[in-house]
Amino acid sequence: MLAHGKARAAGEAIDPLPVVRLFTPDAHLTWLLAALDPADGDTAYGLIDLGLGMPTLGTVKLSDLASIVGPLKRPVQRDLYFHPARTLSEYTRLAERDGAIPD
Repeated sequence: MLAHGKARAAGEAIDPLPVVRLFTPDAHLTWLLAALDPADGDTAYGLIDLGLGMPTLGTVKLSDLASIVGPLKRPVQRDLYFHPARTLSEYTRLAERDGAIPD
């Protein structure tokens, strides 16, 4: 993620594969993250789905994700079985069409 973040900070036009999928197991929140800001090491860039039917590209602080819990008090988790099959732009296109990040 840091290498992609350095490329974004340098103004390079990149379309990487997402590196990590984070989710809440007891809510419908998902983050497909592809880059990490090298300046602060806390701001990640990727596709964000807050379960409202409007996934969008944006940034999120990893430190903020650490404080999120779902209704059953389960924290954000990393999907250990996630293997990206598409570039970030392709996931975004499908998510915007379908209203949710595809599996």
